[in-house]
Amino acid sequence: MPLTAVALNCSLKPSGGKPSSTDAMIKVIADELATHGVTLSETIRLADHDVKPGVESDMGEGDAWPEIRSKILAADILIFGTPIWMGQTCSVAKRALERMDAFLSETDDQGRMPSSGKLAVVAVVGNEDGAHNVSADVFQSLNDTGWTIPAGASCYWVGEAMGSTDFNQLPKTPDKVVETARTLASNTAHLAKLLKGETYPGVKQDQ
Repeated sequence: MPLTAVALNCSLKPSGGKPSSTDAMIKVIADELATHGVTLSETIRLADHDVKPGVESDMGEGDAWPEIRSKILAADILIFGTPIWMGQTCSVAKRALERMDAFLSETDDQGRMPSSGKLAVVAVVGNEDGAHNVSADVFQSLNDTGWTIPAGASCYWVGEAMGSTDFNQLPKTPDKVVETARTLASNTAHLAKLLKGETYPGVKQDQ
């Protein structure tokens, strides 16, 4: 059963033709997912787009979120990538999660949100502590907005505190990161196939 993934890169910097450490971690996960037949359709660098603040699916003229929303909901798996800033999920990532808040009021007659039956995993990078805190915050938001979080759904790397070496500058990907990504990919692809074959039944909503 073919599966697709899409990635959101929530780096604070626009691409400018340059890859980021968040891109590098997304690639580690995407490469492992590919071994399970999952195709990454696109990595969307949110800082390249005018995603308006708000909690609706369309915030009006010039808002880039509606098109991005369509792309992430068309895939079976979302790779949500964020750097750590000040020990927290970065502001670009928070904006994306806030826009997904609209899913809570966009349910079908079985109470299922648009993201129901779709999986989300998290890629985190940074030169400071906070990877577990960031993963926990993002997991909670994604779960609240209907995404399914598989076991072992976070892959992260944090360098030396206040250090100058970024993840994408390492001579090779650390073995532990690769091992974690392999487990993440195996669990995610397995659960995605099950849910694509038979999604959540939902609960009939009272009129």
